[in-house]
Amino acid sequence: MRRRLALRRAVLAAVLAAAVALTCSRREQWQLAFPYFAYLSGWALFLLMLFLTAYNGRKKLPFIPLISSRIWLQVHIYVGLFTGFLFLLHIEWRWPSGVFETALALLFVTVTASGIAGWWISRVLPSRLTIAGGEVPFDRIPEVLRSLRLRAEQVALQAIPTARATTLADFYTERLADFFSAPANFTAHLRGSRRPLNRRLNLIGEVRRFLNAEENASLDQLADLVRQKDAVDYQRSLQLVLKGWLFVHIPLTYGLLFASVAHVVVVYTFSGGTR
Repeated sequence: MRRRLALRRAVLAAVLAAAVALTCSRREQWQLAFPYFAYLSGWALFLLMLFLTAYNGRKKLPFIPLISSRIWLQVHIYVGLFTGFLFLLHIEWRWPSGVFETALALLFVTVTASGIAGWWISRVLPSRLTIAGGEVPFDRIPEVLRSLRLRAEQVALQAIPTARATTLADFYTERLADFFSAPANFTAHLRGSRRPLNRRLNLIGEVRRFLNAEENASLDQLADLVRQKDAVDYQRSLQLVLKGWLFVHIPLTYGLLFASVAHVVVVYTFSGGTR
């Protein structure tokens, strides 16, 4: 399977490189053959964007025996890269000056950037989730976090009558309550950083010398709950990005299509279809 996937990527990359090379080498010839080359490149760009948008429709119809979603995704990526190159060709490698054209170009760049980010996300984050192990379904994460918070509070409170002191409960209130009350360390988890977890575990280690044997036993339970909470937060952060980036990329894509239609209407209205 991996060998087939690598071969498919190599073929698509070769096709992309050949298409870019052919377009660059024939550009001047095509400009001479087609006096309105900007219109030709514009329509080619619009059709490619329609093709790229069709991938979202394909994902919503998995029961129809079309090209597999995995192959379509790979084609989608490489066609998207070529579309970015064609966009630069269409604007003649210069940033537009008009207000509407500038807004359209910014929208195209944003869609392209979100697509590249999504490609990175879909390649990197699933493997990190697999390595972490014990994946929690996203819709159950709030319930799991609530359960961990209640268990941590119970451990801290139960230590009071046992140890006849509030040292552990005070430590929980001052140092750990905020951590257990809500998801934490979103950015650090995306970076794969363990610094926030290590910092809390170090705090637990520092308070240990002030506790008696019974309190230290409870502190060990709190430390374990901190690790579990951090692991669930890690799952939440990565899954949130995996699910959430499409809510940015897809609306922007449709917005780009509608803006492109408006661009076509404006161009043909004020130029009469010729230059």
